[in-house]
Amino acid sequence: MKILNPFKKTFTNRELVLFRFLKSMPLFESLSFTQLAHFIPFMHMRTYRENEVVFFRGDPSQALYLLHKGELALSIDMKERFETIGHLSSGTSFGDDALLEESTRIYNAIITSEKAQIYVIPQINLFEIFNHYPKIKAKVLESYMKQQNNYMHRLFSAYKTNFGFFDLGDVYGKRK
Repeated sequence: MKILNPFKKTFTNRELVLFRFLKSMPLFESLSFTQLAHFIPFMHMRTYRENEVVFFRGDPSQALYLLHKGELALSIDMKERFETIGHLSSGTSFGDDALLEESTRIYNAIITSEKAQIYVIPQINLFEIFNHYPKIKAKVLESYMKQQNNYMHRLFSAYKTNFGFFDLGDVYGKRK
């Protein structure tokens, strides 16, 4: 016989849908529903159109973005042209540098689908959650570091395949 706990928190269907969406992303996958519930009041849906810029390289990192529907391109600008460094589709986060204080964007994010729906979580609200719930902060930042470590592995792999294309020492600020 299963005993029900009348004091256990229950969630609405809308919250459960948002929890599944959040848990599909590496940044949030290790959080419990109760922990994820702290983010929901700060998730603001924004609709973008094709070729609309979400942010430019050099902009202050004031929000974390969660791509709910649609596609976008990440690019870097080199002189007068943009070079695409990646494409993102539904269910991915970007602008993760908003997890760091006083950071700026290192790439451009531009919508490539006809329409995109993106949840925006302002940085000030992320930090508010982190200040009140250090376990949430630890889990999210650990996920972020795993993601960054994964990027570094791919960077080194790309470097090995294209040896000599650039000086890897520049990544670590080699001494002169």
